[in-house]
Formats: sequence, C-alpha cells, structure tokens
Amino acid sequence: QVQLVESGGGLVQAGGSLSLSCAASGRTFGYIMGWFRQPPGKEREFVATITWNALSTNYADYVKGRFTISRDNAKNTVYLQMNSLRPEDTAVYYCAARSSSRNDYTWGQGTQVTVSS
Repeated sequence: QVQLVESGGGLVQAGGSLSLSCAASGRTFGYIMGWFRQPPGKEREFVATITWNALSTNYADYVKGRFTISRDNAKNTVYLQMNSLRPEDTAVYYCAARSSSRNDYTWGQGTQVTVSS
C-alpha cells in the first residue's frame, strides 16, 4: 500500500517560487508519479507527471516552462519546483502515484499553495 505525504505549500507573492515535496512509503518501483491541483471552486486538474526512470515528463500547458517535476528514487520522493507563480496557481496541490500497469492513482492529502497578487 503506497502512502504519500506532501509538504512545502504556503503563501507567496506573484512572481515568486515554491518547491513542493512528496514523500512516498511502500513499494513504488516502476510507478508513475504526478502532481495535480484543485483551485477554489473548481475540479481537480492535471499539473505534471514523471515516469520511474525520469526519462519522460508531461506538463499541463498552463504550467509548462514555469514548473519542473523531478524525482529521487533513492529517497522515494517526487518534487515540484514552481517558478513565476501567478494568482491563478492558487490551489490545493496533490501528489499522486500509480503503477504503470494501472489507470487509478493513489493520492496524498494535499498541500495548500496560495499566490497573492
């Protein structure tokens, strides 16, 4: 059973940066890891994913060029570096993990990111 714990959220001014971390416990070998977010009053949306070997990453268009996903398999941790933050990036950010052979994700509890204008 994989468990995920996010950290690193907070309040930042527009144009600033934040780094999120997600520590995983349990067997995650071969897992695809990702970040999703849920803005206030909206549904959860995709942010980025990264494969086990980190050779493939995918980003939503609205974060491309500003956010970077990475992982350290030795530490069982995935990161999201967020630069040039905008007020519309305000959301609860969720870490997610799934086996490459499955479509369903395991979710973390979420961490709040608030970007002030």
